[in-house]
Amino acid sequence: MKMERIGKWLATGSLLALAACTDPFLSPEQEAPAPTKVAPVAPEPVVVAPKEPSARSLELAAYYSKVETSLVGQGLMRTDGGGPDTPITDTTLIQNFEAIAIREEYERGAGLRPSSSSTGRIKKWAKPVRVSVEFGASVSDDQKTREKGTVSRYVSRLARVTGHSISMSDANANFHVMVMGEDDRNQMLPRIQELVPDIDRASLSVLQTLPRSIHCLVIAFSDQPGGYAYGQAIALIRAEHPPLLMKSCIHEEIAQGLGLANDSPRARPSIFNDDDEFALLTTHDEYLLKILYDPALTPGMTPEQAMPIVRRLAPRLTGDQIASVGPS
Repeated sequence: MKMERIGKWLATGSLLALAACTDPFLSPEQEAPAPTKVAPVAPEPVVVAPKEPSARSLELAAYYSKVETSLVGQGLMRTDGGGPDTPITDTTLIQNFEAIAIREEYERGAGLRPSSSSTGRIKKWAKPVRVSVEFGASVSDDQKTREKGTVSRYVSRLARVTGHSISMSDANANFHVMVMGEDDRNQMLPRIQELVPDIDRASLSVLQTLPRSIHCLVIAFSDQPGGYAYGQAIALIRAEHPPLLMKSCIHEEIAQGLGLANDSPRARPSIFNDDDEFALLTTHDEYLLKILYDPALTPGMTPEQAMPIVRRLAPRLTGDQIASVGPS
């Protein structure tokens, strides 16, 4: 079984990217297509925590627990970051960077229509990234403490890896990590519309329907319409996830929201691969982020401009692979 990741590049308004981590147990033909039209969502005046989880929320929690157990039982969702069985060479790193950071699976502005061009441009943050964590009213205090701690530690790691300004912030955040459950739908949609008033209908449609197959997703927006520099992002993660799936979603969606939005079946050891072999950001993935956030690469660079730089940077990282590859 595999967990498919969908990268969707759109140019409507200021939307730049949408990527989702989806159900490994449903085939594409079992997926219900997202509606193309969505009625406006009226803000709820008061958010009240439910006294007890709904039957739907309990059903989802039980289902995702089975998903995690099944994946781990198959030897997937590894947390060791790679090892002697997953060597990293400069050649594979260069190929994987192009596939994950540059190639586009879908046309911008065309929903899930396959891209007519196999390559895109460099997409990344130029401004400081200020991350906040928001929780639905249904999320317990214990879970809030646990997930906020996970995000905070991960953000610190990403700042060290990239050398970019990435920090936690409760004020003036521009990367919003939303941990919300099925019982928080009425809270989630108005909040997203508050953060991004001009969000396009295709993205809002995905958020409003949000089938069980979508475990988590991230939507990134550019500062300028049709631009390639991220200015805002929203990651949505289901509160019903068990611990490892939750941490996996946090790792993947935040990293995708930094610019590694695609995936590749050749990438290993990596979370940017449909096979779910690895649950958490690996040393290989750190190398991809180091390359992406090297000052020599700027948003909007074409492959012809970017890849000579990538080919120069990759050997500097893989030269230390024996000491670096391991638990992360």
